[in-house]
This record gives sequence, structure tokens and C-alpha cells, in this order.
Amino acid sequence: MSTTLTIELLALPASAEGADAADLIALTELNNAICREDAGTTDLDYTAVELLADLRDDADTVHRVFIVREGSRIVGACILNHALAEPTSADFDLMVLRADRGRGIEDALLARAEAEVRALGRSVMQAWTLHHGTPSGETLTPATGWGSIEKSPQTDLFLANGFVLEQVERNSAFDLTGPMDGVQRALDESQVAAGADYRLVLWTIPTPPEMRDGYAWALSRMSTDAPAGGMEVDEEIWDAARVARREQKIIDGEQTLSVAAVVHEPTGQVAAFNELVIGADQTEPTHQYNTLVLKEHRGHRLGMLVKCANILHWRDVAPLSPRITTFNAEENRPMLDINEAIGFVPVSYAGAWQKKLV
Repeated sequence: MSTTLTIELLALPASAEGADAADLIALTELNNAICREDAGTTDLDYTAVELLADLRDDADTVHRVFIVREGSRIVGACILNHALAEPTSADFDLMVLRADRGRGIEDALLARAEAEVRALGRSVMQAWTLHHGTPSGETLTPATGWGSIEKSPQTDLFLANGFVLEQVERNSAFDLTGPMDGVQRALDESQVAAGADYRLVLWTIPTPPEMRDGYAWALSRMSTDAPAGGMEVDEEIWDAARVARREQKIIDGEQTLSVAAVVHEPTGQVAAFNELVIGADQTEPTHQYNTLVLKEHRGHRLGMLVKCANILHWRDVAPLSPRITTFNAEENRPMLDINEAIGFVPVSYAGAWQKKLV
């Protein structure tokens, strides 16, 4: 790497609008430009306010941002994250635009990330790459055998440095501007199939006090019940306080989150849930965060129930949002079947990469 290029830690500003926010804004713009370049969509854009709220929150996950400057311009960055309660892995987002690749920037950032992960005592590094929906060149298949992604300079970098493609995720979108008759019909049918033991509950955050413990338990099950391919995932520990901290971060990012959950009446357990979130500009796309049906409650059409209920509720929460965008593992056929039946269509793909440090 040229001697004029150095790696430094990003200092977080007091706010995204302050005089000291130039680097944060440049990081946000770099992130969005790479998502557009690699995935071919603007649906994955962040705002600086959202990114700052995420990076500033260190109660459960520590974030460190390394940047590379060329003069006054940020030409590369790496965001490294590690959860405090989960000891095995650290994940990172490596950001270098194609025009700036090949000069050693990405190599230096990757080496710095690995050194930091080793210093933390973590044994696994994880990262994700984004890819267009229609490949035009050679493709790679993950260890699961499900799905594929197109080779790219970043996949070449990961392969050359001992990473394994463990999983492919599909990014799908649902048009919120069209008729909802089919969604309503699917909701009605799934409620009949679920039966009287399952009760639908809807809210926008903050979560009602009586739902926090059950919601926390369901969130913890994302780490054990969602398909992860070969990615090593620690079982997460959630309680009502961690739910509150997560929601405060979302609120600090000027975002709105809606939850559709199903409560199993005989046990009081949250059996399934779906989350939709949008930023301050409600004319932008909606993001689906987590959707899960706990293993012991599968087979009752609860996945269809919570998805359809939240979509219909969302028309009241954010009526100007044009579409929902979501990621699902390619091997997660039950959830993809639900998406396809509702009307979600593929847009882009992501590769999940892992390196075990020995």
C-alpha cells in the first residue's frame, strides 16, 4: 500500500449533523455506493443518523471503524463488530469501491481486521459480500449446496485469505403499492389453520411491558433456530433490558419498527414474530429485520400469519413506503416458499464468509 495511505480509527461525532460529522457522512456515502455497485440496488442504503446510532451503541456489541484516507478522501473502511455476551466470532464489513481496488487498500484493511480479531481472542471471522441478482460470469456455490453468487474481486480476496463461502442469502422485495387482496386472503387462511391456541399481537416499538420477556426469548431463538449454514453462531442471551437497549438504538436512528407476533395461549410463549422497520423518510423502502417461527411451533402456518399481518398493518404505519426488502438463506425453503406465495421477488444475493483462526 502506498505510504500516503494510512489506517486510522474513525472518531464518532456527537451527532450526524454536527461540524465534526464529515467522516461519518463520508463513511455512510461509501457504504451506500458499495451496496449500489455490488448489489445493483439502492434498497440497502443507510442514513448517517441510522449508522451513527448503530455504531454508538456498545452496550451489547462493540463497533470499531477503521478508515483509509487518500488526502482528504476516505477510500476504504472496515467496520469490525463483536458481541460482548457471545464469545466465539467477530464480524466485519470491508468497504472499498472497485475504482480504488488493486492498490493494497483492501488487503491492508483485511489484515488489520484479522489482527484485531486475534487480539480479541476470538476464533472465528465472518463477513458478507453483496452480488447482483443475475450473474454474468463465473459463480461460487456455498458449502450448503444451496444458491450461488458471482465471483468478484472481494470473493477472490476472501478465498485467497482462507475464508470459506458457507451460505448464500437471497435478497427479495415485495411491492407495497399493489393490491393486498392476496395478502389478506393468506392471513385469513393462516389464522384458521393456526387455530384458537395462537393469538396475534401487533405493536410498534417500544414493546409493551407485558410482551418484553416473551419477545426477548423469541429474539434469542434467532441464534439457534434460523438456518446458519456452516456459520458458527453462539446462542444469544436476551432479556427485557436487552430488548429495551436494542429499541432505543432503533429510535435514536429515527426509525420505526413494527412487530407482528403470535402468542401460544396454553404456554404464553411468543411462538413466531416478524419485524418491519423504516427510517425517518417514509417514502424509502422498508426493511424486514427478523422473522422466526420457533421450532416447537412449526407446522401451523405461523410464518405466513405474522408476515401477512405485519404487511397489512404496515400500510397504516408507513403508507408511503414503496416496497419491503428482506434477506433469507437459500436453504430456508419454508420461509422462501412463504415469501414467494405472498409475492416477494429476488433482487440480489449475499454470500456469508467465514474464516476459522487457528
